[in-house]
Amino acid sequence: MSFNLDKITRENVKGLKPYSSARDEYVSDGSEMVFLDANENPFQNGVNRYPDPQQRSLKAVLAQQKSILERNVLLGNGSDEVLDLLFRAFCEPKADNVITLPPTYGMYKVLADINVVGNREVLLLDNFQPDVDTILANVDNHTKIIFICSPNNPTGNSFNKNSIIRLLKEFKGLVVIDEAYIDFSNEESWISKLSEYPNLIITQTLSKAYGMAGIRLGICFASSDIISILNKIKPPYNVNELTQQRAIERFADMERVKQEVNSILGERQKLNETLKSIPFVSKIYPTDANFILVKVDDADKRYNELLRKGIVIRNRTTQPLCENTLRFTIGTKDENNKLKDVLKSLS
Repeated sequence: MSFNLDKITRENVKGLKPYSSARDEYVSDGSEMVFLDANENPFQNGVNRYPDPQQRSLKAVLAQQKSILERNVLLGNGSDEVLDLLFRAFCEPKADNVITLPPTYGMYKVLADINVVGNREVLLLDNFQPDVDTILANVDNHTKIIFICSPNNPTGNSFNKNSIIRLLKEFKGLVVIDEAYIDFSNEESWISKLSEYPNLIITQTLSKAYGMAGIRLGICFASSDIISILNKIKPPYNVNELTQQRAIERFADMERVKQEVNSILGERQKLNETLKSIPFVSKIYPTDANFILVKVDDADKRYNELLRKGIVIRNRTTQPLCENTLRFTIGTKDENNKLKDVLKSLS
């Protein structure tokens, strides 16, 4: 049985007629017009007009950057909105379920709870790789989505390609690969595989490598059929004008983005070397992200010691398979030097 998008789409969404905004009905071609259609304040201040609901200019830039067609892109108010749209388009409340792979990004579970969708958790193996046999064993006729975070948060590692390919081939629902940290990895993005797997969805963000967490821009790459369904249910003006402008400006300066990523990677390696010499660090986990997860003797104790020294990190000890672990985000050279000095001073 091949993947059937119609079969997994919610019935109410299939027949839904999306809201048509003023800016959907008239799309500017750049001509000077008098706009009296959207009940806007007419006095120009840069943001008195509604933003383009389809973010056409931004998508054109993004599509060129990612070597993909604009019709394969959906933009959201952060990746969390994109993920929420997936639940609302494909998961019937109180009936369907999804599969998540703890330890992983916590919003998958939160969104499942918000949408009253079952969340079947399949723990990663001890090496933080997916347990494909157990994942597939947990699939039933109501399983709509498998969420994969690769590189994974909080562990930092990328998942085995063959494991993901097996899930794409054997699971007849949607496989969502969250690539929030892909820019820090040597692994190729799964965007290049979209044409091979109709059930593949990739999410990315401008919050990490692009340094734009404050503008809240999430990206979804998928087949044009999937994007069309998501466009039916997204809010009409979900990405504001300022976000669109700032994102376009950032994409115009990709050389700076690359320099910042390279700086983070260089600092990551230096921090990794220092951590090897810290007596209370018992394990440093491999990472393809802009952070390092380490196992320590007492995570609560070390977290509080660092906090008292003015350094805020993330204590991940409550997460499955992460007992006594701390997550260090890679900062600037000065910030990392302070962290290293403080780590060396602790006994």
